[in-house]
Amino acid sequence: MTAITETAVQTAPAGNARGYWSTVGRRLSRDKVSIACAIVLLLILLSAIFAPYLHLADPYQGSMIRRLKPIGTPNYPLGSDELGRDMLARLIYGGRLSLLIGILPVVLAFVLGTSLGLVAGYVGGKVNTAIMRTIDVFYAFPSVLLAIAISGALGAGITNSIVSLTVVFLPQITRVAESVTTGVRNMDFVEAARASGAGPFTIMRVHMLGNVLGPIFVYATGLISVSMILAAGLSFLGLGTKPPEPEWGLMLNTLRTAIYVNPWVAALPGAMIFAVSICFNLLSDGLRSAMDIRN
Repeated sequence: MTAITETAVQTAPAGNARGYWSTVGRRLSRDKVSIACAIVLLLILLSAIFAPYLHLADPYQGSMIRRLKPIGTPNYPLGSDELGRDMLARLIYGGRLSLLIGILPVVLAFVLGTSLGLVAGYVGGKVNTAIMRTIDVFYAFPSVLLAIAISGALGAGITNSIVSLTVVFLPQITRVAESVTTGVRNMDFVEAARASGAGPFTIMRVHMLGNVLGPIFVYATGLISVSMILAAGLSFLGLGTKPPEPEWGLMLNTLRTAIYVNPWVAALPGAMIFAVSICFNLLSDGLRSAMDIRN
């Protein structure tokens, strides 16, 4: 938290944002690990978006006589699942729901949490107390248990999974946003805007948002890897996506009985979850390093 706050305080004012972000972009382009992770994520995202145009097998059509084919089988390059459905097609199509449930809650929490944290950090006083004490209530519950409790109360489904994960990540992003806003609130350019007669909304939107958005964005990017794992966990427990929809967590659940028959095929959904999560994590680390202007 301290490192994030210090980074935000040292960020250039909004008028110099272009030069600052150009420097961040140049530093990030020299980070080979971050670039490699970005390429992998982009390929997975594009393959999921354009899956209908890749001439894949029907991810819903199975055949019991072709069930659990090993990797490298003709017409089944990544084998088949417990119902004889093509694993390659289901992994690519499954990326649609897995990425949606993993990324969208963080995006929603980022928008809502940044807004709440910006208001709490700038206004302060009773407003800050009301917002932050409400947010602190959610810290009494571990993220996994909170996600399971909310999904269990709302029922299984994609929408309910997104809602539950958004609630899980909202307090964390709000806390970071409030912290970095508090650090920027009394800086000279904010005082100058206040002295010029600018209203609170104008100051927050024009002068402060650009200076606190970067550290919050970096923190939110790191949460996507956690969100991917939690989303897969909800589907694994039957609280997320419902069969027969292809989704990596649900595929892990349905293939768990095949682990002794065809372990390589059964491990493929878990490998996809691991690869995407570690790529988001490494990309977040690269962004944090690129934005640390002290180095």
